[in-house]
Amino acid sequence: MSDDRQINAAVATFSRFLEENGLRKTPERFAILDKAFSLNSHFSIDALYHAVVDSGYHVSRTTIYNTVEVLVNAGILLRHNFANQPAQYERISGVTGHHHLICNRCGKIREIRDPEIDALLSSRHFGTFSPLRSELNIYGLCSHCQKLAKKDLTKVTK
Repeated sequence: MSDDRQINAAVATFSRFLEENGLRKTPERFAILDKAFSLNSHFSIDALYHAVVDSGYHVSRTTIYNTVEVLVNAGILLRHNFANQPAQYERISGVTGHHHLICNRCGKIREIRDPEIDALLSSRHFGTFSPLRSELNIYGLCSHCQKLAKKDLTKVTK
C-alpha cells in the first residue's frame, strides 16, 4: 500500500475509532498521527514528541502519551517493550511480517524478514486458539557492539 493510502486509511480508522468511543477529533491528535506515520522506524514517545515539536506544532508530552495510547487501542500503532528500553512504537499499517534483532548493549533494533520462520509459525496449531499476529525478538550484540566488546576484552587482558 502506498504511503498516501496508508495514512488515509489510518486517518479514516482513527476518525471512526474516536467517534465510536466518544473521543474528540482534535487537530493535535491528527498531527501526532501524521508525524507517527512519517517516522519510518521504531520510535519512542520522546522521539515522536521532538518530531512533532520540530515540525512547529506545540503539544505537551501528556498529549503525545495520551494520543499514542489511543492510536495503540485503535490498532494503528503497535507497542513493543524491548528489554529494559523505553517502549518503542511502530505503525501497523503497511507492516509486513518481520522479526526484531535487539542489541543488548546499544539498544539498536533491526528488522528482519525470514520466510522459514514465518512458514513455521503459520503452520503451528494451538488447539482452539487462533493467533492474530506473532512477534519474535532476538536479543544479542550488533556487529558494532561486538567489536567494542572485543576491544574492551583486549584492554582487560593486557
